Order: sequence, then C-alpha cells, then structure tokens
Amino acid sequence: MIPTRKLKTGSEIPAIGFGTWDISQKNVAEKVKLALEAGYNHIDTAEGYKNEAGIGDVLTGQSRDDLFITSKVLPSNLNYESVLKACQRSLEKLGTNYLDLYLIHWPNPAISLRETLSAMKTLVDQGLVKNVGVSNFSVYQLNVALKISPVPIAVNQVEFHPWLYQQELLELCNQNDVVIGASAPLARTEVLQDETIIELAAKYDKSPAQIVLNWEVIKGIVPLPKSKSAAHIKENLAIFDWELSGDDVAKIDQITKEKRVYMISLDDETYGIRS
Repeated sequence: MIPTRKLKTGSEIPAIGFGTWDISQKNVAEKVKLALEAGYNHIDTAEGYKNEAGIGDVLTGQSRDDLFITSKVLPSNLNYESVLKACQRSLEKLGTNYLDLYLIHWPNPAISLRETLSAMKTLVDQGLVKNVGVSNFSVYQLNVALKISPVPIAVNQVEFHPWLYQQELLELCNQNDVVIGASAPLARTEVLQDETIIELAAKYDKSPAQIVLNWEVIKGIVPLPKSKSAAHIKENLAIFDWELSGDDVAKIDQITKEKRVYMISLDDETYGIRS
C-alpha cells in the first residue's frame, strides 16, 4: 500500500505518483499499465501532454475509487469558459466523470487569476473536480493565489529535487497546508550522477533514484517520477519501507549545485500575475 498525505480539503493524495510528461499518446497506455501493475494508484497528466486519451484507454475497467487522477489546464485556456471546456475535454479523454486534482499548469499574466480560480470553484461545485491546485507558481505567485482564491489551493506542482531545493517555497507551502508535487523529481535523471547521491546509494544499497525519492518523501513532497522501464517503475515505488537518517537527509540538503532542468518562462518582475 502506498501511504497518503492529507490535503487541506480532507482528501488523501498518494505519496508518489506516476508522471507521464513526454510519453506519447502511442506509448502511454503501455507505460501506465506497467505503473498500475507495479502498484501505482496516482497518475499525473495534462492537456498539454497530449496523451490523456491513451491514459483513458488503460483506466477503463479500473476501479475509479482506487485511483487518484491529476490533470492540468494549459495557460492559454485560463479564462472562465475555456477552463470549463478544457476540463470537460480532459474528463472525456480520460474516461472519468471527475478529476481528483486539477491544476493551473502555468500562470498566465494576460488572464485574471481571479477569473481562472472562479472557474475552478465552479468545477468543484459541480463535482467535476475534487481538489484544485497550481503548477509552476513561484513564492510570489502562490502568495497571490492563496490570498484571492475562492477555493482551497491544495497543491503546487513544481520542479523540486536536490539540485533545486526550493526551501522558501517549501516553507510557504508548509505554512499554508499546500502540498508540493515534484515534477522532474530526479532532474530528468541528471541528479542521479551527483557524488553525494551516489555515495548514499552505496551506503544504503539502494539506487540513486530511490535515495532522491526517499529524501523528497521525508520532506513531505509528493514526487512524480516518470519512467519507461518496467524495472525502474517498480524500483521507484520501493521507497517506503526504509528511511534515510537525519544526518544523511542533511547531507542532501547541503548539496550546493543548483540547476533547473526546465525553465520558468519569465521571472516574477516581468511575468507578474494579474489578480
């Protein structure tokens, strides 16, 4: 059984999810099937990934109550009516009548955040969405969203790994009962070459990926690793029956290398956010 974290709405989110970014519509069904067979019950996708229909093919016949499904709305679709239509399209492609979590994929300064969040509240009121969140929101942007949202912001999905340890954002999320979902939790495998991670993998007789994912879970992060390998899919789940020591968590905390593996479009000063 995968442990869960409680969201501020009272819902339970599985403590790890299967990420599907960059898995094509043609191949995603096979990979999601492998993930479900390995024991995953949390699948993360987005309309921008263009693979929701392939995921929906696999979910047919699965017990919906046993699954946690996340999707995201594109920044070009953040006005009120477009959010509602985008969600309906995602539901149809995924073959479900509700999403457990629906995220604003990226902020869009050209569209009022109040308008977007109002549409999100409508989706919650209609029972089409259980929980609402954001993705790729900085400290500043998340603060704005928390102040103006008519519906609880349950999750902020961002790039988070030992080479991008976003401590200020983590503190803000902890203070406001917002769970961080880690996209690119392994820095698209780059962080697995880090000397500290390799040393700890040898010490614990675990893979470098398991060391990183265990560190993230200890931090209260919900990692969303993607893998196309059946062996790695299974391996990434084997992180809950052991734990890094406090000293070893601190060693990872103190890694000085900083690197993003995908870029925020613009910084806060130029990007801003319309409330």
